[in-house]
Amino acid sequence: MQLTSSDLQDNAAIDPRFAFGKPDPASHMALSDNLSPHLAWSGAPAGTRSFALLCMDPDVPSVADNINQEGKTLPADMPRVDFCHWAMVDIPTQTSELATGACSDGITPRGKRDPSGPTGARQGLNDYTSFMAGDPDMGGEYYGYDGPCPPWNDELLHRYVFTIYALDADSLDLPEKFTGQDVLRTIKGHVLAQASLTGTYSLNPNLTG
Repeated sequence: MQLTSSDLQDNAAIDPRFAFGKPDPASHMALSDNLSPHLAWSGAPAGTRSFALLCMDPDVPSVADNINQEGKTLPADMPRVDFCHWAMVDIPTQTSELATGACSDGITPRGKRDPSGPTGARQGLNDYTSFMAGDPDMGGEYYGYDGPCPPWNDELLHRYVFTIYALDADSLDLPEKFTGQDVLRTIKGHVLAQASLTGTYSLNPNLTG
């Protein structure tokens, strides 16, 4: 399989238009356009009955104490964990492309409740749901795509891995409020092929995205 994009280049910087947060000289970070990027895939094997799509950042600090704190940095060698930015399943085999902005166009405080997407597909909760929990203005359930917004004091350049999976199942047995980790567990034994595209991003002015 192949995964391509007119908006992303493999192992290259992601344009801030596709991010949740963009650099701001005065406040380190400002909210951005949060567009979902164009994606197109081909070469699915015979027997494919649906697709699943994930976007994961494997470079999120495992300890949140010093995130975005003045006078402190997050060392590049600190332990890291996955953060899901997008989880979509039951994508019909007739779908092989998502246009720019087709699944996200702007930021919805407290999260998108019914994100747009291909007919028949289901989109789960991304990890802004847990990250924003407790925030009186932004806390909520974040379904669908919400783009990069790594800590501005992080010394590590973050990677964002978009992966399309060809599956041998029409539909995955997942609850309404499923997560990216739920998808990874459920597709085990059902993946016929997969393809990935990785972009990079940073809000640290000392790094290049």
